[in-house]
Amino acid sequence: MTEAANDWRALAASKDTTAYGPQRIVCLTEEPTEWLYMLGEERRIVGISGYTVRPPRAREEKPKVSAYLSAKIDKIVDLKPDCVIGFSDLQADIAAQLIRHGIQVTIFNQRSVAEIFSMMYQLAAMVGQVERGMLLIGQMQQRLLDIEQAARSLKRRPRVFFEEWHDPHISCIAWVSELVGIAGGDDCFPELAKEPMGKGRIIADGLEIVQRAPDIIFGSWCGKKFRPELVAARPGWESVPAVKNNQLFEIKSSEILQPGPAALTEGVEKLHKFILGWDAAHG
Repeated sequence: MTEAANDWRALAASKDTTAYGPQRIVCLTEEPTEWLYMLGEERRIVGISGYTVRPPRAREEKPKVSAYLSAKIDKIVDLKPDCVIGFSDLQADIAAQLIRHGIQVTIFNQRSVAEIFSMMYQLAAMVGQVERGMLLIGQMQQRLLDIEQAARSLKRRPRVFFEEWHDPHISCIAWVSELVGIAGGDDCFPELAKEPMGKGRIIADGLEIVQRAPDIIFGSWCGKKFRPELVAARPGWESVPAVKNNQLFEIKSSEILQPGPAALTEGVEKLHKFILGWDAAHG
């Protein structure tokens, strides 16, 4: 915290809720950065992930201090953060190193749509922006309800295979599976969505995907460009409805695989758009 924020007398005299909470934040992943910008609290951010693309200006304004599984610990320490925000057990080693340097670390582990909203509420509260946070959250929730309602008019819900990686095949995580459902599709591998780690969602035999006959295939290859022509050329996949009808689409990982605002806005909107297009042509 700032010197003033560390003085409880100054806090007692202040009516500004933003005087509470961390004043110098390092974000180890993109979603807290995007959310803090949406809350109008970007001034607090002193370091970001090198994978951050949302909002675009963050890359120009903030120093990059981490990847996903690694971080520049010395550089983070030099920034004198009063809070570092990360995501999941995969960043546990980074968190442990920073804690040993006496730095406060908050690790969120959101894996579902409800948990994403919970993370956003908690972070808004941390920076004294509960009112604005709840306004934005309410708008996102209402849009999800509107999309879900619109999907009820589909002639038939398409079977959807969402591929997070191609070698080996990895099916989608819980929040993506939920968003597919909200957008109007049925995840072909709902039993795998509950697995929090990618290794738990591996589909060893690609013919199992063929057998489930997806009508639409979405690819989001964790930052690597999705290649629909390679999917269509897989041995035995010529019979898959999505391949026969050329329903192979990319959704960028920054739009759907970050468990934050992007997935709840642009990500689900693109899912819904493609599903509506499929319904118009093939439903």
